[in-house]
Amino acid sequence: MKRLFPAPWLSLALWVLWLVLNLSVSPGNLLLGALLGFLAPLLMAPLRPLPIRIRRPGVIIRLFFLVGRDVIISNLQVAWGVLVCGSRPPRSRFVKIPLDLRDPNGLAVLSMITSVTPGTVWSELALDRSILLLHVFDLDDDAQFIQHFKHAYERPLMEIFE
Repeated sequence: MKRLFPAPWLSLALWVLWLVLNLSVSPGNLLLGALLGFLAPLLMAPLRPLPIRIRRPGVIIRLFFLVGRDVIISNLQVAWGVLVCGSRPPRSRFVKIPLDLRDPNGLAVLSMITSVTPGTVWSELALDRSILLLHVFDLDDDAQFIQHFKHAYERPLMEIFE
């Protein structure tokens, strides 16, 4: 049964979504929605992420609050940098961060963290996943930023996923 319906809840949700979007429960829409709900998870199965095995769930809570705090601080820093950019232009630059994290799920979370943090943009990941190129809006010291990034984000993600 698992081979025919790799994600039964997703199949059901797609079927219901099809019916809601078409505003019709005609036999044709019922059949087409069921076909969509059946085929889409089968065709997309190779794209599903690897199963996640979380090793230290307590670290997740600590990381969540740390990211929340850093997002608020970064918002204030970027806002201040924009307000005073006439007197001192921001020192934007690309920073190469050597990575020890190799887990694909951990790297996905790391990319989300950098995406929600104002002033940082995930620019490129090396093919061997060893170096992350990150653009930072305003940066004084590259080494201090790299040390903070690795300590605050990469190390907890390694504890969680590896």
